[in-house]
Formats: sequence, C-alpha cells, structure tokens
Amino acid sequence: MNSFSNEEFDFTFLDEGFTAKDILDQKINEVSSSDDKDAFYVADLGDVLKKHFRWYKALPRVTPFYAVKCNDSKAIVKTLATLGAGFDCASKTEIQLVQNIGVPPERIIYANPCKQISQIKHAANSGVQMMTFDSEVELMKVARAHPKAKLVLRIATDDSKAVCRLSVKFGATLKTSRLLLERAKELDLDIIGVSFHVGSGCTDPETFVQAISDARCVFDMGTELGFSMHLLDIGGGFPGSEDVKLKFEEITNVINPALDKYFPCDSGIRIMQSLADTMLHQLSRWQLTNCKKSCIKEQSGSDDEDDTNGKTLMYYVNDGVYGSFNCILYDHAHVKPVLQKRPKPDEGCYSCSIWGPTCDGLDRIVERFDMPELQVGDWMLFENMGAYTVAAASTFNGFQRPAIHYVMSRPAWQLMQQIKEQGFVAEEEEQDVSTLPLSCAWESGIEHHPAACASTSINV
Repeated sequence: MNSFSNEEFDFTFLDEGFTAKDILDQKINEVSSSDDKDAFYVADLGDVLKKHFRWYKALPRVTPFYAVKCNDSKAIVKTLATLGAGFDCASKTEIQLVQNIGVPPERIIYANPCKQISQIKHAANSGVQMMTFDSEVELMKVARAHPKAKLVLRIATDDSKAVCRLSVKFGATLKTSRLLLERAKELDLDIIGVSFHVGSGCTDPETFVQAISDARCVFDMGTELGFSMHLLDIGGGFPGSEDVKLKFEEITNVINPALDKYFPCDSGIRIMQSLADTMLHQLSRWQLTNCKKSCIKEQSGSDDEDDTNGKTLMYYVNDGVYGSFNCILYDHAHVKPVLQKRPKPDEGCYSCSIWGPTCDGLDRIVERFDMPELQVGDWMLFENMGAYTVAAASTFNGFQRPAIHYVMSRPAWQLMQQIKEQGFVAEEEEQDVSTLPLSCAWESGIEHHPAACASTSINV
C-alpha cells in the first residue's frame, strides 16, 4: 500500500488527554474571528480504525467492502485502504478515486446492478472484474463490453422491516435467478456468486437469515449449471451508532450461525459485505445560528396542530436539507442538536424548531425540540453525521458544502503505520482494541472538560 502523502489529506494530531471537544472549541474560535462563519465537520479517523477492529471481532468470516457512495472523502477512503478493506463502487468516478490511491482492482467490486456500457468498458480496461447484475439486459451489456467479468447475481430480499427498502429497485427473484443463470451459461459468462441487501436500517435480524438461505438456493442452482460459485456478498443495512433499537452485535449474533449453517467454513466460500454506516460514525458537524424568531403562538409550518400559548422559537442555521442534512429526506434520519454552551442550571427551555439557510419552506432540520434560548452567533453540534450526509449535499441557493477537519490520536496513527508496513494480521484482529485510546472522540462527549495539553497540526 502506498504511504500517505500531503497531497491527499491532513489531520490534527492529538496528544494524550486532548479530546474532540477541544478541537471543536479551537475551530469555533478560529471561525468566529473571521467574517465567514461557515458550518464545518470534525471527523475522527481513529473511530474508523476502531470500527474496523470491531467489525473483525463481530464478523470474523466477512471481509468488509466500503460503499464509497456513503462518503467519498479521500482521507476516509485512504484510511480504509491502508487497513486492507475492499471497496464497493457504483460508477467510473468512484473506481477512479479508489484506484488513484493505490487500491488493486481485485479489492474492488462494481456493485451497481445497472451500468452504462461505457462504464463497464472502463471497468474492464481498469482490471476491475467483479460486478453485480440482476437482469438479462445487464448480462447482454456485460457480454458485449466485458466478457471476462466475474459476475455476482443480486437477489431480492424481504426488506419490509427496513427503513429504506432497496428490493423494490434491485434484485432478482429465485425463479428469475435460475433463468438468468441459464442465460449467462448460454452467453459463456462467468457467475462467481450471489449478493443481496436487506435494506438500510433493518429492524429484524431474521431477514438476514432468510436472505442467506435464499442465496444458498441460488448457489446450488449455479453449481448445478456448472458455475464455480465461491463469493457471497451479504450487503449492508448495519447500524453505525449506538442510539438504535437493534445493535450491531445483535445482528451479527444472528448472521454468524446462519453463515455457518448454509456456508460452512470448509465450503471454501468467500464472504464479503458492502458497508457504510457501520464504519463511518464518529463524524460531528457544527453549525452557526444565523437568525431566530420568537413567536407567541404555534409556529407557522409546524405539522403539530396542538394549540400552545407559550413562547416558541425558530432558529435558522447555515446548513440544511439541501446540504449535509439531506439524510433527513433520503434516509429518514432524526437529528438532535447539542449546544456548545452549557446551559445554566436554572435556565428555562422553549419549544424550538431549526431551519436550514435556503429560501425553500421544505428546508427544516428539526420540527420541535426543547432547549434554552440561543442568541445569534451561538453554535450547535450534530453528532454521527458521517455516512450519507455531505456526500449527497448540493450547493442549492449558493450555499457551499461544509469543510471537513480530520483528527487522529497518536496510538491510532502508530497502529495505522504498523498495519501499513505489516498488513492487517491475525494478532491485531484478536486484540481487545476497546481498551486502546484509538479514538479521540470516543469517550469525550460534549460535556467533557478539556484537558490541559497541546495539539500539533500534521500533514500525512
């Protein structure tokens, strides 16, 4: 793996005792002294490292493939590449991004079931062979543009228990799968495995069990037709934070026995997963309160028809649903603000709503939230804004995407260097990284009192 270079990204190197809260305060002071008080992110690369170890502990048989679409930040892609992760790419541009940092083509899957012929040709010319399909039309395109491709058949699942359903758009039924396998045989194409996705925000782990069972059926169909089936992609849908009903380990505790039952270790089947939120969690973003309104009656635009006679407040901030908070529209995210200033013990709270900066009435971040009264120029924190936020942000109304400031602790950086030089070895996978201070933000919290220590800005 190529070493880091200062053309790729830079981060703030945190000394022992220094927390993400300190960095946030430092950045706020810097921004507050300028005329352009823009929203910004603080991204903890150490958290990505910690999640990587957590992954291997919970799913030792499953190789993670990072879904580039959820956040194509070069710093994050480079970090995961150094850790040995694979990459789930959906376009020519994503393939180029990953290959430009030195990722070999065998660690890339072109996981878009419906691709342009020109982009299929680009994958072929770039040496990327693994790619998904779910229709006969796609088979015909691949036969024409990339006949040596290693194809993965995406099957539909029961995603009725998911927040974001995907099988309404992608995936072949079991009956259609047999027809597609037969057609691939006629076209002399190579089918190497099966993929599925139970939907984002899956709330029932048994959905994975049924999908794995269905994949086994398709494997048997393929083997019967003479294909060498050896790859299973169990998709995404895993949670990346702790404030969810169904925890990461609760899902993996159901998946592992299902894998052992339908694809035992001695079967020689390689198992992979396209992940997003699971790896990318501890990104926090700050934004400035630009304006506020005080109302005596219920705010115009609220969906709640209850009559209130008390004081309510409307806050306007400098990022919204057309920017980083598109996750509210696209991924049904529910965000909660945390205040930079600690409220006074006797300070009252008001019913508040929070709005983005554009002139569109749809641009509402929070409909109702109780908090103390703020002043223009105060800052709010929104945590866990890593996946599917800034990657899908637009510049509607001329508002630019927030800048991202990366941080990493010294132990995390030292371990990264070790992995870069020696690879991700079994001894590292087995160690209990929960005791290592890899992540500067992991235990810090917004209420944490800053420790007295220094930070150094470093280019890597």
